[in-house]
Amino acid sequence: MKSTQYSEKVLDHFRNPRNVGALEGEDVYTGRVGNPVCGDLMEIYIKVEDNKIEDIKLKTFGCGSAIATASMVTEMARGKTLEEAEKITRQDVADELDGLPPIKMHCSNLAADALKDAIKNYRDKKGDSPHTAQETQISQKEIVGEKEFLAKGVYHETDDLSLFKDKRILIAESGTRSIETAFALIKLTPRVVFATTTKEVYMETGLKKKFRESGVKVLFESEIIEIKGFKEVEKVVIHDLDEDEEYELFVDAVIIEA
Repeated sequence: MKSTQYSEKVLDHFRNPRNVGALEGEDVYTGRVGNPVCGDLMEIYIKVEDNKIEDIKLKTFGCGSAIATASMVTEMARGKTLEEAEKITRQDVADELDGLPPIKMHCSNLAADALKDAIKNYRDKKGDSPHTAQETQISQKEIVGEKEFLAKGVYHETDDLSLFKDKRILIAESGTRSIETAFALIKLTPRVVFATTTKEVYMETGLKKKFRESGVKVLFESEIIEIKGFKEVEKVVIHDLDEDEEYELFVDAVIIEA
């Protein structure tokens, strides 16, 4: 696809956006995000019943891609459980639209983020602790080099924590277990990095302050896409989902727990 070419689906959702408007009521939760660089603003409203998104609306101020991706996100999320909706990624949105120009991929990220923000606000109000989506999101993705360096710096189990003493550790978020691993490892090494694809680490309210004060460095909206080294792990390639950029991070071990 050329950088300026739009699919017929993108044009259709731009010209005829679905679910435009707002929802009102005590059982309505709103997600708001914006991109100060391009000026796009987006609001997603959800009504939740029995853990499912029964109704959803959108308001957006932005380019045609922003309108189209917001429209598609509402169609994809309607009727899904919160856990299913949280798994919707910007790539999923782009794929459903038959592709987006690379320069407009941030728009699909904006739409997916607005949906996740609405779900987060629902969970915060209800005091719920998300689990299914967050526990499987990263670990289910295939990472280049993961199998090659298994037991050579890549670990799926952390039974023997002494292996990680004074090492540079990168942990891929996989829910509660990965959070507990981070807490345990920060006692053995000050160089623990926690990578999550979301804007914040989801956990019980009582643990949030403890996690912030633990010394664990968190890479938000980031995913591991490749593991590199000679005979053992030496570095990883991180994809910054917010900026849509890649960079390398030197580490001694990568923990990807199921």
